[in-house]
Amino acid sequence: MDRHVFVTGVGMIPFSKPGASAPYPDMGARAAALALADAGVAYDRIQQAYVGYVYGDSTAGQRALYEVGMSGIPIVNVNNNCSTGSTALFLARQAVASGAVDCALALGFEQMTPGALGSVYKDRASPFDRFDALTDELVGHGEIPLALRYFGGAGQAHMQQYGTQLSTFAKIRAKASRHAANNPLALFRNVVTEEEVLHAPMLWPGVMTRLMACPPTCGAAAAVICSDDFARRHGLDRSVRIRAQSMTTDRPVTFEARDMREVVGFGMAKEAARQVYEAAGIGPRDVDVVELHDCFAQNELLSYEALGLCAEGGAERFVCDGDNTYGGQVVTNPSGGLLSKGHPLGATGLAQCTELVQQLRGTAGARQVEGARLALQHNLGLGGACVVTLYERT
Repeated sequence: MDRHVFVTGVGMIPFSKPGASAPYPDMGARAAALALADAGVAYDRIQQAYVGYVYGDSTAGQRALYEVGMSGIPIVNVNNNCSTGSTALFLARQAVASGAVDCALALGFEQMTPGALGSVYKDRASPFDRFDALTDELVGHGEIPLALRYFGGAGQAHMQQYGTQLSTFAKIRAKASRHAANNPLALFRNVVTEEEVLHAPMLWPGVMTRLMACPPTCGAAAAVICSDDFARRHGLDRSVRIRAQSMTTDRPVTFEARDMREVVGFGMAKEAARQVYEAAGIGPRDVDVVELHDCFAQNELLSYEALGLCAEGGAERFVCDGDNTYGGQVVTNPSGGLLSKGHPLGATGLAQCTELVQQLRGTAGARQVEGARLALQHNLGLGGACVVTLYERT
């Protein structure tokens, strides 16, 4: 697994509200075509494809890619909750790094419906039954949608231990809106202030307002992954390399700690980041730009600590000092993140990849992080899986 692996092409379509998007085959095909064009690679040179989506029937990946070409290659459908897109990327990178193939495509899309996430199959055990039972014990509030209880409860735990203020989460959401204003592909580009976030309708009094939660979104994104030899032979862009990558799942601490922060994947993220830093021989202070999983403003704050961007308990100071934005220690979610860009589950990880590749190429326009050399991606799915990826400008 020591072959150098490059992201030679990326593509993403504008995200949209449920009901306003094209059907998923069209979205997926458009994103794949954009990534192939960006790479300068014809579809018949792709040797394997990994296609991620959460809400869709089996082989929807084939349905989308058949619109691009029918070359007979292996197409693997991927579903790993909100980390689906980055799991597709993980598998594509692994196939290239191992020497199984020289060029692979990772594609993610989602055609979502309005409202809170929910189960599709009601006649069998839920993958979240243990998460739900512990959440009921720790935070209650059965009238609130589960995803909100998960992450609101985790934010509340941080507030109770460290005295974190609701206004700190509002600052994070306001920062996301300022970043998204410069992203033409983001769903919400309007700038909101800290005060507007605090005065939005309360979803959980004292814990979360509506603007602190990401919206259901439709969209698609893709990346072309190739080996060094393949890129050299075909004259492809070798400016962005995947330097290290790790994927983790839950350990007993998720339930045994009886801490909502562990329920929502703090430990998974911390371990995945540790593995990546160790493999790359760097520390979090070396990172210039981060795209992290801000499905709720609360999770962005927790992720600062899990990824080692600040000490545990130090996230409020990190936010209040402006260390999470331009001019600070590290720019987090220059795209606007899930909070403003949107969160089409299967596409999210590959949209993060697209943003970071553009940052390292120096083509991010008004969002550009000057001198960006190392970029970190964090994509989390409850149930659970966490993928952390480190990209390097070569």
